[in-house]
Amino acid sequence: MGYLGENSQMGEHVPAVGLNTYLKYVVVVAGKGRLWLALALVSVVPGTVSGQCLFRLPRAKNPEARMNISEMVSYWGYPSEEYTVLTEDGYILQLNRIPYGRGNASQGARPVVLLQHGLLGEGSIWVTNLPNSSLGFILADAGYDVWLGNSRGNTWSKRHLVLSPKWEEFWAFSFDEMARYDLPATINFIEQKTGQQQLYYIGHSQGTTIAFIAFSTMPHLAQKIKMYLALAPVFTIAFAPSPLRKFAFFSDYGLKEMFGTKEVLPHTALGELILARFCPCSKTCKNFLTKLFGFNWKNTNMSRVDVYAAHAPAGTSVQNIIHWIQGAQSGALRAYDGGSRYNSLRYSQVGPPHYNVTAMRVPTAVWNGGLDCLADPQDVALLLPQLSSLVHHKVIPQWNHLDFVLGLDAPGLLYQEMVEVMKQQP
Repeated sequence: MGYLGENSQMGEHVPAVGLNTYLKYVVVVAGKGRLWLALALVSVVPGTVSGQCLFRLPRAKNPEARMNISEMVSYWGYPSEEYTVLTEDGYILQLNRIPYGRGNASQGARPVVLLQHGLLGEGSIWVTNLPNSSLGFILADAGYDVWLGNSRGNTWSKRHLVLSPKWEEFWAFSFDEMARYDLPATINFIEQKTGQQQLYYIGHSQGTTIAFIAFSTMPHLAQKIKMYLALAPVFTIAFAPSPLRKFAFFSDYGLKEMFGTKEVLPHTALGELILARFCPCSKTCKNFLTKLFGFNWKNTNMSRVDVYAAHAPAGTSVQNIIHWIQGAQSGALRAYDGGSRYNSLRYSQVGPPHYNVTAMRVPTAVWNGGLDCLADPQDVALLLPQLSSLVHHKVIPQWNHLDFVLGLDAPGLLYQEMVEVMKQQP
């Protein structure tokens, strides 16, 4: 059955094609550095947008759509603190804190938990839903000292002691540097601020990847982790069905020709408009985001779409995207491959080294989704036998990639269980 054509007013100039073929075309447009144009295409094709839906959707209904992370936390009556963290290589990261919950300010020292977002995300993802549905708020009310990390290059961590974001040199990083520099700097800062020698670490998607790398290559850092909770863990992406893997057919040079050499997918007013206003009214656009990023629209609070769109995507480096695409090409978790000369200077070998997660000795709990388009169950199945300290594993069959941070049923299916697992850890 044709996806375009039957209800189209473009007549014979628009052929009837299947959804997968249409998405491949849109991905090509997105690959040329015009993702918002691609989303606009899938949003405004005649017959795909409901005019009644567009008129029914409110504009910026939720105040948090115009707030930063600290303001979002304070808005709901929680204490909010904000810090800057300096990495060894000069990047300045924003770090947010919810030191305690509403009504439990007098409990003294609390166990510390660090939450780390995924690719193209930022720290607000943990507090973007209502307080009874956001993991950051739930943990604070459960008696934890909650810290929200922000990786280099996102909306809130786009600063450096010397380099300007306008320069190509600023964007010469991938998740390698996030694991090697960002995570240790963040954890060491929290340790100094709280005086506690161990903390719980919760990562989603890329937030799990940098943890696998950091905790397996830096034993001294791993000793500071009481427990590691991995949500939708991404170790390899050999089986991921997301259209993002289509870019694996391109060379690094070709990818740079498409994306450039600096930033990709920063937050923009155009992107916010398309995500908040057009996509919820377009079946095609919604399917596109489901296949590309793992949205589960049936399990998402649609009254909060303006808040989600106001904070995501939050940007990253082109080099980081290329590193992920290299992972799709190799089917393994390896360091960034910058070519033989780059590799020889940095790694003292022609090819990039593999990361050995079996060296990680941190107690680890894993939750993954049965329908995850980025953390495919087959990839997770390859990961689990390599975790020598696996203490808990659960599959949520009906979940996709973003259900772990946005799902309406996440408090009942996941968050309360996480709190119980954390309490059981000696």
